[in-house]
Amino acid sequence: MQLESGYIYHIFNQGNNRETIFFCRDNYLFFLKKIKMYITPYADILAWCLMPNHFHMMVYVRDDRERDTNLECDSKSRPKLVSYDLNKSIGILLSSYTRAINKQEKRSGSLFRKRTKAECLNCFQGLSPAYFDTAFGTKINIEQLEHTYPQVCFAYIHNNPVSAGFVDSPEKWDFSSYRDYFSGRRGTLIYKKRAAEFGIL
Repeated sequence: MQLESGYIYHIFNQGNNRETIFFCRDNYLFFLKKIKMYITPYADILAWCLMPNHFHMMVYVRDDRERDTNLECDSKSRPKLVSYDLNKSIGILLSSYTRAINKQEKRSGSLFRKRTKAECLNCFQGLSPAYFDTAFGTKINIEQLEHTYPQVCFAYIHNNPVSAGFVDSPEKWDFSSYRDYFSGRRGTLIYKKRAAEFGIL
């Protein structure tokens, strides 16, 4: 997975064998804290949705001059500055979340599928131009939607709970950024200004 600065990506993964990854409300909230800790130093979150057995994020990768550094504690519990790339930070997010869930659920082994997927939404070379079914739903013919694919993905992410039959409208699903955009919730994870720059709103 190669994530380049200046581009928008749809990042997603699911539980191994489509198994549950969020067992209670606190798990969702804990994962969101992990996103803030490990993803936002490198990328602006434009949309997100957490489902019982998978997650979606739409991110804009900032260039090196805009990036922050992560804080990590050394063996004496003093913070030290460590610079990661976004790929490594995604891996750390998933592995640290897996450790917490394995402890909570008294389980072992991997929680997520081995490979996290990342589709570039505003670079169109090398992407499949066909419709096809995946575990995350039907993929869209990007060649015909080059200028609107970020908007299509934005809507797809927020409508995921409706498509799965969990709710009848996206504002009823608590674990997505839909309410932050359209229902007055003041979440701090998304970057609305960046979404507006790309005409996503």
